[in-house]
Amino acid sequence: MIDLYTSTTPNGWKISITLEELGMDYTAHHIRLDQGDQKTGEYLSINPNGRIPTIVDRNNDDFAVFESGAIMIYLAEKADLLLPATGKERSLVIQWLMFQMAGIGPMMGQANVFYRYAPEKIPYAIDRYQREVLRLFAVLDQRLADNEYLAGNYSIADIANWAWVRGYEWSGVTLDGLKNLQRWHDVIKNRPAVERGMQIPPRIESKDRERETIEAARKFLV
Repeated sequence: MIDLYTSTTPNGWKISITLEELGMDYTAHHIRLDQGDQKTGEYLSINPNGRIPTIVDRNNDDFAVFESGAIMIYLAEKADLLLPATGKERSLVIQWLMFQMAGIGPMMGQANVFYRYAPEKIPYAIDRYQREVLRLFAVLDQRLADNEYLAGNYSIADIANWAWVRGYEWSGVTLDGLKNLQRWHDVIKNRPAVERGMQIPPRIESKDRERETIEAARKFLV
């Protein structure tokens, strides 16, 4: 059994989708970032960085794993799925996983901050991060021109990148002109396990979710 500590963010969805794709039994615990759940002593004892997601493997001496990329590798190796065991195929998956960890995630994160959350709009910062997001999207689009998925077969690399790319509108950018990326995005979006993973943790329906999300993010980012 896996305990998943998560929230409604791209990095959180990376893990819930992975667990669903692997068919693993897990229990999700909603870490409410705006309420500071991630800074409690109990949570810091399993994730010293005070971020989400984190897992605890109850079948492996309550072993805790933090950092989303590390969690994905751990789970894929445990199930022997979505990550080849050896060779160039394994390296390709890890390369494209790291592409998300080092590029897509941080750049879209900064685009979100300056485009959505910052109380003061700084045009230079907004333009800088949106342009970098689009550059990275073009890299993905080129890769997908001759490949159905990023590393050959569907893998944790696709899950990681998709969980972020799906929020392109929140970053203020578009997929227009990126036909290969759009095709890949739509194919993954319609996978049943992806649909299930995106419901973890359940999101509270609200008529003004955008405003509430921004307000919560501002509180968290202070």
